Amino acid sequence: MSDLPDPVSQAEAILGYSFTDAGLMRRALMHASAADDRLESNERMEFLGDAVLGLVACQRIYELYPDLLEGEMTKIKSVAVSRKICAVIAREIGLEELIILGKGIRGPGGQLPQSLAAATLESTIAAVYLDGGLAPVYAWLAPLLDVHIEAAYESGHQQNYKSVLQQHAQRRFQQTPEYVMLSEEGPDHAKTFRVAVRIDGRTFEAGTGASKKQAEQKAALIALQELEVVENHEDGSVRIV
Repeated sequence: MSDLPDPVSQAEAILGYSFTDAGLMRRALMHASAADDRLESNERMEFLGDAVLGLVACQRIYELYPDLLEGEMTKIKSVAVSRKICAVIAREIGLEELIILGKGIRGPGGQLPQSLAAATLESTIAAVYLDGGLAPVYAWLAPLLDVHIEAAYESGHQQNYKSVLQQHAQRRFQQTPEYVMLSEEGPDHAKTFRVAVRIDGRTFEAGTGASKKQAEQKAALIALQELEVVENHEDGSVRIV
């Protein structure tokens, strides 16, 4: 009997999910180079997992940014579900190390091509989806995607209201804004945060968001509006006065 740890058990520990059909997870880790037949590899599961990944990403973008239009949401999604990001996630959580490969595939140092790591994340998503439905996929995948969704959002098009407020507060009040967490509610995969900003003894109306970072940005925007540093336009945009 081999003393090597079972890759399926390791995957379950990583995902925080116990499979009813462990064969699904084993197939998700099976590269074509190690399979007797390509139909027994993870290639078909990769196809399904790609679609489920897109659905979860779309739902998170929809939930995190209720004011974005379709085109803006599409831009964020294209970054958040890219092969690069999928590979990053697979490597961060340790999935890449569990892939079952044929001889000569893993190069010096043990790292695999980006495309292979990304494909394994997608096939793993499919395995969880086929075994337990969308809910367990969402529970473990959404928090992993959120950081990349938020990074895509912030780098793409929105003002960094916290930065604008800090510059204004230091110039006008010689103070740095203080962000106060008022509440944190809901399950891990669907939290709502309320944050208020305080400057020079004044506490402004709270901002809410699906992440602490988003709630702080909303709170900063509210403070900027009350201080008349920014104004809303009819097209929905916000501009610095």
